[in-house]
Amino acid sequence: MNDMNEMLEFQQIKEMLKAYAMTEKARERLEALKPYLDQTRAEAAVRETTEGRRVLDAFGNPPFSETEGIRKTIQEAQAGILLNPDQLEEIRQFAVMSIRLVRYLQRCRELAPGLAGFAAGLQDLSHLQDEIERCIRGGRVDDYASKTLRSIRQRKNQAEEQIRTKLDSMLRSSKSYFSESFVSNRNGHYTLPVKKEYKNKFPGTVVDASSTGATFFIEPAAVSKLREEINHLETEEENEVKIILYTLSALVEDNREAITINLEYMEELDYVFAKGKLSAGMGAREPALNTRRYVKIRNGKHPLLKSESTVPLNIQFGEDTKGVIITGPNTGGKTVALKTIGLLSVMACCGLHIPCEDADLAMNADVFCDIGDGQSIAENLSTFSSHIKNIIRILEKADEESLILLDELGSGTDPAEGMGIAVAVLEELRRKGCLFVVTTHYLEVKEYGERAEGVINARMAFDKESLKPLYRLELGEAGESCAFYIARRLGMSEETLQMAWKAAYGNGGQEKKALPDIMDDKEGAQKERKQNPKNKKISRIRSKEKEQKAGKHKQEDIKSRFQIGDSVMVYPQRKLGIVFAPADDRGDVGVQIQKRKLLVNYKRLQLKVAASQMYPEDYDFSIIFDTVENRKARHQMERKYVPDMEIKYEKEADEK
Repeated sequence: MNDMNEMLEFQQIKEMLKAYAMTEKARERLEALKPYLDQTRAEAAVRETTEGRRVLDAFGNPPFSETEGIRKTIQEAQAGILLNPDQLEEIRQFAVMSIRLVRYLQRCRELAPGLAGFAAGLQDLSHLQDEIERCIRGGRVDDYASKTLRSIRQRKNQAEEQIRTKLDSMLRSSKSYFSESFVSNRNGHYTLPVKKEYKNKFPGTVVDASSTGATFFIEPAAVSKLREEINHLETEEENEVKIILYTLSALVEDNREAITINLEYMEELDYVFAKGKLSAGMGAREPALNTRRYVKIRNGKHPLLKSESTVPLNIQFGEDTKGVIITGPNTGGKTVALKTIGLLSVMACCGLHIPCEDADLAMNADVFCDIGDGQSIAENLSTFSSHIKNIIRILEKADEESLILLDELGSGTDPAEGMGIAVAVLEELRRKGCLFVVTTHYLEVKEYGERAEGVINARMAFDKESLKPLYRLELGEAGESCAFYIARRLGMSEETLQMAWKAAYGNGGQEKKALPDIMDDKEGAQKERKQNPKNKKISRIRSKEKEQKAGKHKQEDIKSRFQIGDSVMVYPQRKLGIVFAPADDRGDVGVQIQKRKLLVNYKRLQLKVAASQMYPEDYDFSIIFDTVENRKARHQMERKYVPDMEIKYEKEADEK
């Protein structure tokens, strides 16, 4: 069961995101969206959503649309398939869209520097755009695409004009021969409508006849040669059009890498802006994330409810307080509060904004839920059985990095036994050290919340005067079958069952093994958890501090990846260059290409031949990278002081 997508309705959030996306690739990424386990990456995703929202608020929607047809077109070009004019026109529009997107991003440098950086990576397709515009117009190859094509079409038009002139002349001079005074084109032949009685008197070839047989459509012998000439010119025209289309298709293939880069950039931007659009649509804000196991939501609202009619949620727990037990009457808003906490936590850890005034949310390795009626006819499970089966699954998988949300814990069976199971499950969750929020009807459970360390009671406010719920959560106050057999049959541990039995019945005459009070045993359980190495788990959530340490190692690895003198291939231009400076803190490597010094990001470089394989250890690389004047000046300056002598260096250009 997918707790997040189904019980918390996160799938509906993803559907809203996909509706905002313009490209299929972005929609695929949004469908696969799930919470990050790395705090640095999660916070980066939240920041990019913030930048996307800022840009949308300031400049409106970005200038791009669906790109799936472009991807298919460049695949066909790569395979050597002839592209048609419509496909080439689509490529031209994509090139125009790339230029407009660069201008759009350049306007938001100060507002969103991260997104503005995409402008430097978008490739220039203006030459491709110009060539397609010159050759394709109105869905066909333009007359001026080549001199040969223009000449062919001019001769073809002249021949067609001669035919029309001759046929018009015949219509005027022999009116009695014809049933109508017009020229028609039948099966590629220019014909005149000759009456039946004049058929043999009119020289030419019968092409067609009317349904009554009273009129024959005859191509005059005088225009047959001109028509044959037109057929020949049409063949020449078709061949010349194919040559032009093949030339343009080859040009698209030559620019395939640049088009692919722009496609990927647009799809990435579409992904970011879809998150920004969702934020704007919800009036959402950027949440803070932490690994301290702390949750604070101020005036939060469920994103799938109508905002104007929703009572905002305020809750704060975590760190020392691990669990919240919400009691209260039916239809009081307990389940909505539970879902709001879970859904906002999931959204924040996915890098999304959430509808609230302020929030600081814990990152969770897992979110487990038991919400709603899970009865199954196919599996022969009652409502209570399905709840117990799900809770057993949760207890088996939960740990200190999990968020647990349980609705109406212990319901669906005898109240005494249900209350016992509820207390036992709560104690098990407390011992595991996870964050949990539970709703229940059992007033007896509030006593557990008052006694248990790290657990707090809460209630949904109720207006005693009007006897109506206020849907407002108040912390610190509690609100006004055969369960054990089913639980054992479905696999609940004996320890948990015994705890549940005692919580329900105490020692009142029950011939069962007595258990020590679960409240008194909390210190021993914590001590055992610390001392037993089997209980120690490696954290699945990566904090910023850990990431910073890993980042230092990664920087050192990047800096050592390319050495001075290495021969490298620069993409997407596919040009060979020589490294003159190792990577800096941003990952930019100094590369000399045809005596021009550039800074190129290490991701765009591929090592061809290492310097150690081409040069001796003490090789003087100034021979390659310095001018003769600089080398002479340095040599003199090393020997003695020379007044007014200076060495000039060319400033490296960014090539991103």
